[in-house]
Amino acid sequence: MYARMRSISLIGRIIMGLIVGTILGVLVPSWSFIGIFGQLFVGALKGIAPLLVFFLIMNAISKYEGGSDTHFGSVILLYISGTFLSAVAAVCASFIFRIHLVFPQAVKVSNSAPKDLGSVLNDLLVNAVSNPLQAITQGNYLSILFWALVLGFALRHAHAGTKQVLTDFTNAIGKAAAFVIEFAPLGIVGLLFDTISKTGFAGVARYGQLVLLLVGTMAFVYLVVYAAMVALMTHQNPFPLVLWTLKESGIPAFFTRSGAVNIPINLGACKKLGLNEKSYAVSIPLGGSANSGGAAITISIMTLATCFTLGIHVSFPLALLLCFLTALASTGVSGIAGGSLLIIPMAASLFGISNDIAMQVVGIGFIIGVIQDSVETAVNSASDLLFTATGEYHDLMKAGTPVDIAAAVRKAKA
Repeated sequence: MYARMRSISLIGRIIMGLIVGTILGVLVPSWSFIGIFGQLFVGALKGIAPLLVFFLIMNAISKYEGGSDTHFGSVILLYISGTFLSAVAAVCASFIFRIHLVFPQAVKVSNSAPKDLGSVLNDLLVNAVSNPLQAITQGNYLSILFWALVLGFALRHAHAGTKQVLTDFTNAIGKAAAFVIEFAPLGIVGLLFDTISKTGFAGVARYGQLVLLLVGTMAFVYLVVYAAMVALMTHQNPFPLVLWTLKESGIPAFFTRSGAVNIPINLGACKKLGLNEKSYAVSIPLGGSANSGGAAITISIMTLATCFTLGIHVSFPLALLLCFLTALASTGVSGIAGGSLLIIPMAASLFGISNDIAMQVVGIGFIIGVIQDSVETAVNSASDLLFTATGEYHDLMKAGTPVDIAAAVRKAKA
């Protein structure tokens, strides 16, 4: 039966889970034992997420080679800037359109986030240097982030064999996380059943508002923010390239929901544009981890929605700190289905939100993931292609070589 279910795409199984959970919540709300599937799913996520975050970041930092001349300065600048500006746009959208969530399980707020920046920084420093093993077992994501960075930099000069072992172990944890995510449809049945049986369709309607905010923000970022970045770098009309990359790369990524699967499509699109193969052969795979604007949007909006729901005050300096944190944390999660959702607990810890509550938010993320994850993947993958082309065009024009973006797009279409 498991093999037969695996033959159906994950998105298909999630849709089935949504339907079954809704029907059971309406017809048999007294069957409370169904909710255990949601509890088991959230519990499994709670167990694997700290390990995943720790090894993803440590492995990525250990591979950094300082001083290497890779000629990708413009592309990397676009990747980093795009991810950070995506987080800023998400924070602004969250404050303009405040969303309140309905948690599948009852929550108890034991503490709230400090209101002044000094207290925040004090708590950050104290929590960051706590015991790393204890941090992993307790889900202290600030400490996990700190020690992952420290150990990652310490491993930069390690033997190649050691780095390969670290990479293999990171991949193994990623596969374990993917295995847990395979049971998302069953978990969604339990989570949606709990929500409908306790709050009715009013709670589910708020999930719809969250989806609209996420998708609307991602569309704004790609069509406005990213377009402005292209215009600033090339001093040309950005929309021929913006719309073409969205069609060529974004649409396939939307349906596959995998940035890794979409890499060959992006490589082929770069060839159509006539870009330098030595450059895009590296920058496109690199974008799969270094360019995660869609993930930054998801993490920021869902974290702030949790804060608004719990009545936690969010000051502007703290929101700005969230932008930096999500921009850093979202790097490296694009290759994992639903990976951005597993970073939410780390961002939520910035506001004093417990891991138990944060994991319920992750569960909500999987409920809306049919749309959210598809659009997020489309934004991430299409922008890999967009920024790779923009970075090369910028460098060519800076060197005095004339470039006509519209003509290049017309040639690629032909």
